[in-house]
Amino acid sequence: MTDLAKQNPLAADLDHILARTGDLWEELRNARLFITGGTGFFGMWLLESFVRANDTLNLNAQAVVLTRNAARVQQQIPHLATHPAIRLHSGDIRDFVFPAGSFSHIVHAATESSSNLNGREPAEMLDGIVNGTRRVLDFAVSCGAGRLLLTSSGTVYGPQPPEIMHLPETYSGGPDHTNPRSAYAEGKRVAELLCSIYHQRYGLAPTIARGFAFVGPHLPLDVHFAIGNFIGDCLHGRAIEIRGDGTPYRSFLYAADLAIWLWTMLLRGEPCRAYNVGSEQSLSIAETAATVARVMQSPHGVRIARPATGRAPERYIPDTSRARRDLGLEQWISLEEAIRRTAAWHRRAAETPQVQEVYAC
Repeated sequence: MTDLAKQNPLAADLDHILARTGDLWEELRNARLFITGGTGFFGMWLLESFVRANDTLNLNAQAVVLTRNAARVQQQIPHLATHPAIRLHSGDIRDFVFPAGSFSHIVHAATESSSNLNGREPAEMLDGIVNGTRRVLDFAVSCGAGRLLLTSSGTVYGPQPPEIMHLPETYSGGPDHTNPRSAYAEGKRVAELLCSIYHQRYGLAPTIARGFAFVGPHLPLDVHFAIGNFIGDCLHGRAIEIRGDGTPYRSFLYAADLAIWLWTMLLRGEPCRAYNVGSEQSLSIAETAATVARVMQSPHGVRIARPATGRAPERYIPDTSRARRDLGLEQWISLEEAIRRTAAWHRRAAETPQVQEVYAC
């Protein structure tokens, strides 16, 4: 292991990101960015890659990061929180005080993604997404930001029809707006609409990234992310448990590729255009679990709680041809390699006190 890898276990991933985005960073020379959601899964990867690019290319850029708990962030990720290119700004996404000065770029990645909150307090979920997005857009107008990236979600499409193998951005379906559990998806739909309204009214240049499913370091292993749960089961020496029948189809993009996609969309995406973000390699949940078990050489196997119903399996798979065609984006890291890297990072995090995880501070 190199000294760099010992200091930062994400070194190889950050090198991969920089190699694929090298021609983009010049736009951020001497720039000032504002980032929300900087301590979530997306945000952590954006900050790690921003710091690496800033240091390597001498960009002299600065990122101001909105957080609800600056003290906790400083304690848990000091290598980012104390970096001279990062400044923490305390506040709630719905009513934060605008930081002073002008900003050239904004990434709005703050969303409470907890499925428990969506089920327990759908009004709070909706309020956070909609009013938080409006607050960020008002700030973008106030500070003169030239470009803005909204991280939205593939849930805006609603249930994927079984006859559509990959959902394109042109699909006009939507979630059931009479179901309170649609609060997250409907909130994201309204957030996208607000971006279009502010584009029309104020000339903002927002680009929309509709995320699907992902895997990588900083992904929690004990919440509602199936592949994270499977990796966690193997790391703890347990059989992989599938609570359903294993038939739904998902796809997973590795986090380092995700960061490449997000930076490219911020800096090269067409204003008011939505891009799907994810992998087109579809696997059933049962196949995903079997892949994790094989890659991690688990001797405990996979247990499926319920037999298949015989109904058409649920799908949640994007069509990413727009991002590939318009922005030259790809899935560079295979699912198998993504699982290996994610498991290795979590092992190292468990063994090394300096490697910390922080989610939604």
